[in-house]
Amino acid sequence: MKQIDFDYLVRHFPRRPDDAHKGTMGTLLSLTGSFGFAGAAILSAKAALRSGAGLHYQVLPERIYSLFGSSVHESVCVPVKGNDLGTLCPADIPAVLAYLEKATAVLIGCGMGNSEATAQVLREVLQHAKCPVIIDADGINVLSRHIYDLDECQAEIILTPHIKEFSRLSGLSVAEILSDPAEAANEFSLQHKDITLALKSHRTYIAQKGTVYENTAGNSGMAKGGSGDVLAGVIASLAAQGAQPYKAAVMGVHIHALAGDIAAKKYSRTAMLPSDIIDCLPQVYAEIEGTRN
Repeated sequence: MKQIDFDYLVRHFPRRPDDAHKGTMGTLLSLTGSFGFAGAAILSAKAALRSGAGLHYQVLPERIYSLFGSSVHESVCVPVKGNDLGTLCPADIPAVLAYLEKATAVLIGCGMGNSEATAQVLREVLQHAKCPVIIDADGINVLSRHIYDLDECQAEIILTPHIKEFSRLSGLSVAEILSDPAEAANEFSLQHKDITLALKSHRTYIAQKGTVYENTAGNSGMAKGGSGDVLAGVIASLAAQGAQPYKAAVMGVHIHALAGDIAAKKYSRTAMLPSDIIDCLPQVYAEIEGTRN
């Protein structure tokens, strides 16, 4: 098992050419949020934008459009009708697929809702995606009931479950996972093609086909709802910019943790919020760029 360090970020973080423009720095499509969970979409979008994606398209139910749009000003919003529960649904799939064609990565799951309606949206994404697919939160809960959909996808997939989500996904008990989380993550990645698994706990393990990285940065102040949405946005943004999915996951986990450590020093572990982690991302990126120049 390998340890993630700052040198890994310096060596692998995507460079921004002097002649870059928004169309060359990655196009991220997000299918996140639902009525009552607009915050998940807002946090993941802000984290993705702070992490360098050139364009961000947000397909979201119209019931949360005004809240999202008033909070995130840099995203291109695509409001769709949704269903009576305020989630994406099969009627929205044509719009999803139209924007999927433009994407260099897609993030699905954060606060999207766990139902058969959202399961159908996820299935269509997995069947049609040609770019990396990052699946978090409700996307993982949906996937746990349709696990074989993973092997229908021709694109590379990054999964970011916490321990209980991974228990549902893998069929292992929480106790079995905690007895050797690195091995549990690695075994799952070996069972499915083109899978990177970032298993989140007080330490996070990123596994792909026999290689496992352990992240030991971060702190207990990050143990708050919304921190995972921030992480998903960071990873998805890096993948959209062209980082190999496995490297995007390794870098994203460590960057997220370093920003969390900065936030804890500034605000305390008790008072820090997931939004503070986003606000501290620029300090991490400035250090990466300054070290590399």
